[in-house]
Amino acid sequence: MNLIMDIGNTATKLAVFQSDKMIQVQTVATTNMLAEVEALLKKFSRVKHGLLSSVKMIDNLEFERLQNLLPIKILDVSFQLPFKNAYDTPQTLGVDRLALMAAAVLQYSKRNVLVIDAGSCVTYDFMDSNQNYLGGAISPGVEMRYKALETFTSNLPLLQKTAPNQRIGSSTEASIHSGVIYGLLHEMEGTIKEYQNKYPDLTVILTGGDTDFLCKQFKISIFANSNFLLEGLNFLLEFNSN
Repeated sequence: MNLIMDIGNTATKLAVFQSDKMIQVQTVATTNMLAEVEALLKKFSRVKHGLLSSVKMIDNLEFERLQNLLPIKILDVSFQLPFKNAYDTPQTLGVDRLALMAAAVLQYSKRNVLVIDAGSCVTYDFMDSNQNYLGGAISPGVEMRYKALETFTSNLPLLQKTAPNQRIGSSTEASIHSGVIYGLLHEMEGTIKEYQNKYPDLTVILTGGDTDFLCKQFKISIFANSNFLLEGLNFLLEFNSN
């Protein structure tokens, strides 16, 4: 059994896998991660391997404490990949994007796949049917767009994300919601259509923290899977263990 740890700035996802089947997943405060990992290992005593993926540097002492609980690997660019990485600057590529492409290989082998990860940033990552990862795009996520309007203007308020009920905002708050949400949706739909023009058989996956919020607004056929990254991380651990 494997323990997968996806560490964010404020929240961490912990997932336990039996082979390729996820049997438990939970989101915990990053500051309380060690205690939560220890509790999980007591519950699942057959967990023998772990993989850690993080958007930030791991404190050495914290990592040593984790290693005392379980043999853990940290995902980095030295990992063997189940696809060809054609990115021009692979050393700058986020490990989360590598994991998403690993999940694409696992679940949609021999297809043209576009993975959209809607989190703090929105990333677009494309793999062709020959399992060549070609790259994609990065743009601001939902909360970042709201914060940018408040930060870089004098009079606009910081709002919580809300699905707009009409395209034409009849107040400043309604206009912000319309601009942020519809703007991002149009970006996504436009990006998908451009890829479909070249790859008509395109498979589109939506994942990330805003998956549930955004998929309700989509007018295009997509596969929504909020745990796609975790499944890719587990596959990479298995791939590099065998």
